[in-house]
Amino acid sequence: QRSDQHNIQNSRRQLGCHVQESMLSFISTRILTRGLGAAAWPARGLGTRGLGTAAQPTRVWNVYLAGEIHSAWRTDLAAGVRARELPIELTSPNPSHADSDDCGAIILGMEESRPNWDAHSARMNLIRTKTLINSADIVVVRFGDKYRQWNAAFEAGYASALGKPVVIQHPPELGHMLKEVNAGALAVCEDLDQVLCVCVNI
Repeated sequence: QRSDQHNIQNSRRQLGCHVQESMLSFISTRILTRGLGAAAWPARGLGTRGLGTAAQPTRVWNVYLAGEIHSAWRTDLAAGVRARELPIELTSPNPSHADSDDCGAIILGMEESRPNWDAHSARMNLIRTKTLINSADIVVVRFGDKYRQWNAAFEAGYASALGKPVVIQHPPELGHMLKEVNAGALAVCEDLDQVLCVCVNI
């Protein structure tokens, strides 16, 4: 039974990601990525989905990458977007964990109390976070397997409240803990490969 379920899952992934090569000639695409590097991305036969023609350029989607900043997942996803030449512009919060934690103290001055120090940094980070989520077409939120990522839950809730399409990605073992967050998402992915498939599908 598990083998059958696995085969069904693979078939669904292939169906969602595969687009005939003949469609590619009708699609004009470009990539705009900000502050995100390149990395190797495994080829899985993904195509580019779209109904545009040369006379009707494909829309460029603004995708905000919310969530944990303890790994290089944004760089990896950007490499996949770039390799597939998807018409996507990627934005994100400040990817530097140290700068995100300490910007309040560095810019506004050190506080004796850590809660005050954190509050200044959190508000300064929200200037970028709220602005970019407000302007995003789609918000991808990743929950990693390390730490309790309340910031990711906040960003998912904030995006949902604004009516933004939300795509959640987290390891399967976090499914129960994030069931309410998942309920507000339009897609829940187990890995970045699935997130890339969603990006291809739009």
